[in-house]
Amino acid sequence: MGDEVKASKFIDNLKGKEPVFICTISNTMTAMVPGITVAGANPEMIKYTPPADVELVYHGECRCIPGVPATPDGKPTPAIITMSVLKRTEIPFFAVEAGCEVKPCAPHISLNIPGPGDNIQTGRAMDRTVVESGVESAKLVGKNFAELADYLVLGESLPGGTTTALGVLMGLGIDARGKVSSSMPKNPHKIKNRVVEEGMKAAGIQMGGLRDDPLGAIATLGDPMMVGVVGMALGAAPKVPVILAGGTQMAAVVALISRIKPEILRNVAIGTTKYIVEDRTSSIEWLIGQSADIPIFGADPGLGKSRKDGLRVFESGFVREGVGAGGAALTAMLKSEGEITTNIIKDEVEKNYEKVIESELGKS
Repeated sequence: MGDEVKASKFIDNLKGKEPVFICTISNTMTAMVPGITVAGANPEMIKYTPPADVELVYHGECRCIPGVPATPDGKPTPAIITMSVLKRTEIPFFAVEAGCEVKPCAPHISLNIPGPGDNIQTGRAMDRTVVESGVESAKLVGKNFAELADYLVLGESLPGGTTTALGVLMGLGIDARGKVSSSMPKNPHKIKNRVVEEGMKAAGIQMGGLRDDPLGAIATLGDPMMVGVVGMALGAAPKVPVILAGGTQMAAVVALISRIKPEILRNVAIGTTKYIVEDRTSSIEWLIGQSADIPIFGADPGLGKSRKDGLRVFESGFVREGVGAGGAALTAMLKSEGEITTNIIKDEVEKNYEKVIESELGKS
């Protein structure tokens, strides 16, 4: 999506090159609003989803919880896609912890953010000084990884992140109501809109009231994941290409960068799943287009043709994206210069689904 010539040039420049994949994990108390997310078997499990996601990618199993993160009716985390393609292609993986309630039982870089973001209904998601120091720390992380890799792929795991993305976009003056995605087929736009409106009212601002204060937008209506991903992109993109691996949450990241250091966006693209690109309940192309003209790539993991019921649901509107799944699939195709295909990705994911998901179900 976007300018085809620009997209072709961006992608051709990365074929066969060596990437590093970094997943930022965070929590926001906004995720506890009833009906806003299904990223967890129940509300108590939501806080375990981000650390469990990176444990799965690192270890091939979760260690802070039994089984794997799932929706209330058992649909698995998209980390199963990320794990499968990164292991197949031996792409280096790192986790950045930014305000998790539960720390992962896996190696990680900490941005020293003290706890999760608050519910944005309060109008005070984070302390401003924490946002500022966190962005500076994340810049250093991005800058240093840019010395080691040809390009960076930045994913995220943050339950409730499309609502905080909506909040930041609205604060910056982008009317994103009805445009952000969801982990559910029936996108709860009304709930998200209400939460953001209440947060803006509590903060005493109108839409666009923070258009000239991007860090203030994070502190008021955002989340700690944005601190990490925005900061790393600011640190890395002046030197190497950056793929923002995620769905409509990354529209908020792009909007923030466009108001901090817009010139680096020439070196930035979006890598997501085709399930986000084709989602009729949201519009990633419209959202990104409000801030920048950058390529949007929608990779097809092929799960619509899977033998597994639990994987075919990704194409039916459940989960859709997360843990950088689409960006990971895209990166695997790029690194292998086309040798890794949609069918190979599907087969790898099915193999790990049998090993990790079905084996756990067999024990229960």
